[in-house]
Amino acid sequence: MTDPVNILRHTRTVIHHRRQVRKNCFRAGLYWQGITHDLSKFSPEEFLISCKMYQGNRSPNEAERELYGYSRAWMHHKGRNKHHFEYWTDYNPATRRMAPVKMPLIYVAEMFCDRVAASKTYLGDSYTDSSPLAYYRRGNAAHRIIHPDTAKLLEKLLVMLSEHGEDYTFAYINYILRGRRKQRRSGV
Repeated sequence: MTDPVNILRHTRTVIHHRRQVRKNCFRAGLYWQGITHDLSKFSPEEFLISCKMYQGNRSPNEAERELYGYSRAWMHHKGRNKHHFEYWTDYNPATRRMAPVKMPLIYVAEMFCDRVAASKTYLGDSYTDSSPLAYYRRGNAAHRIIHPDTAKLLEKLLVMLSEHGEDYTFAYINYILRGRRKQRRSGV
């Protein structure tokens, strides 16, 4: 049985994280993504096991992975949330292997917002604008299945955050998203 305190703590963590992502998305001009971000975390497939695996200093998916060798909650989550690069893989008929697909700009921007929010949520007062970049670089890039263009843009945004701060980076994201919207409206 799941500890009721963990249910409360996990719920508060998810709500805090979503609030941070919403704030970031709004700064970037991604209003719909800000409102709908990570709603699947409240589905039974994700919520129940996440409450059971809650620790407070990292994703419950890590604990589930350690216990079972995989995370059913993560597989459910990444299959429903387009801001995760893991969503963007497909079977390549030429190579007959799974291959990364280039992510649309709006989802790369939401992924950036999510990574900043997650770093703030889990690091608390020890967060700096370099934290999301450090976390990204600690991951095993050689085994990451992400399209090279997507990886390049994400890292560019994380470096920009580290070197120039949030105001500059969110203004840049807003600028490139507005440019993309103008291109679509003009038929380019």
